[in-house]
Amino acid sequence: MSERFKEALQEFWRLNVSKIGVAFLTILVILSIYVIATYPLDFGVRYWNNPVYWADYPKSAPPSWINYFSHEKIPEHHVFSSDKPSNTSVTESGKRLMYLFKLDFQADRTPTFLSLSIKNVTYYGKPAMIRLNVTRPDGKNIELYRYTVPAPYGDESPPYRRFYDQPKRISLTGDMSVASTLARFLLREYNVTVKPSEVNSIGQHTVIFSVPKNNTQFNVLKGGYVFYIIVDTYDPRDTIGEVKLVVGGDVYGFMGTDSLGRDLSVGLLFGFPIALFIGVVTSTITTLLGAGLGIVGGYVGGKLDEVIQRTADFVNNIPLLPLLIFLAFILGQNIWIIVFLLIVFGWPTLTIIVRSMVLQLKSGQFIEAAIAIGAPRWWIMFRHIFPQVAPFVFAQLIFFTPTFILLEAALSFLGLGDPTMPTWGQILEYGFRSGGIYVGLWWWIIPPGLLIIWTAITFVLIALGMEPVVNPRLRRMK
Repeated sequence: MSERFKEALQEFWRLNVSKIGVAFLTILVILSIYVIATYPLDFGVRYWNNPVYWADYPKSAPPSWINYFSHEKIPEHHVFSSDKPSNTSVTESGKRLMYLFKLDFQADRTPTFLSLSIKNVTYYGKPAMIRLNVTRPDGKNIELYRYTVPAPYGDESPPYRRFYDQPKRISLTGDMSVASTLARFLLREYNVTVKPSEVNSIGQHTVIFSVPKNNTQFNVLKGGYVFYIIVDTYDPRDTIGEVKLVVGGDVYGFMGTDSLGRDLSVGLLFGFPIALFIGVVTSTITTLLGAGLGIVGGYVGGKLDEVIQRTADFVNNIPLLPLLIFLAFILGQNIWIIVFLLIVFGWPTLTIIVRSMVLQLKSGQFIEAAIAIGAPRWWIMFRHIFPQVAPFVFAQLIFFTPTFILLEAALSFLGLGDPTMPTWGQILEYGFRSGGIYVGLWWWIIPPGLLIIWTAITFVLIALGMEPVVNPRLRRMK
């Protein structure tokens, strides 16, 4: 048996399509293991389908790497966050926490917005004071914003907790106090008189990242920016959970974002283990069920074979996709229901083929010899018949995998996938439903489609490599 397996493996590995398929499958497995090890199981509910989590991300932004092909450098979206201060010092009134974020800004346009977020603030006495300063490449420093954490309520006792359920998000773009600060800065540093309302119309972020040419025109100031978030606390026990500074841009990440601001690279990565799970698990169970029923029906015969074959004929003649759409709509959009339906309606074809193979095998001399010495039926089926059909069954398992991946993608594309987790079909469906295909958001449509095709091709290549193993007539001439 080991020699036959070794020979089959050598024959499989001889073909280039086999090597390419195995290489592709290795990449799929590695990425799936990475996602399983690093993503929470409730990622879809807690993050992907939570609009608050993506509030600080740009909407419908293309990937950052398009800057390499653009004559104008588009500003990138940056999110700076920290749960530990860069520096801590003791003051007369308490403790001062300083969070420092550096930005090397080289775009030809100014950022699109600026925001500050604070999360999980705890204090015991006087509320903490938060300040945001920025030092520009020209050496000029601006104190942009001051904020005091809400004071204790009338019947509240320490410790006082703020912004635990939702972070406090302060949009500096559009804030009139920031506009007034920047108007005074322009008058003091450049002798440019601009009203706060005019600063608000120009955009606070534009003034921060540029040098005035006149009262209405500004030139982008490139170079290194340093943002300081200074938190003054008045009790040694006071804590800040996290501070976040967002410098809005028009491009983001490796795969861009959708209309809700969701990072598409994150959703596409999460789709790898789901695709493999649906494809491999469903095809494995379907193959075992189909092959088992085919072997039992073909060898045992009689009424049992008649029941199995008539059931297989009936199920096999039902149009699969329309029925899956109907049942998924009735039973619910759940990944386990989808897997169950794919298994229930996926086994008949293999059962019919394996049965015909078993009918030929059971008349062989080695089967008659096993019957003559009194071997039980289950032993004959397991020990003598199954090894003869195993290569074909394994090849069918490989062939079934891309079929089930494509069926799940089709259901998700039609809006009948599991809404609690992102899949490639769901990303495609939302892109079409939100009009991304019509306004040219190619980074939203093309990558999930290519990943579905790539995954299917991976198993097709492996199946092609299995053909010479299953069919000796296709092997090379010795």
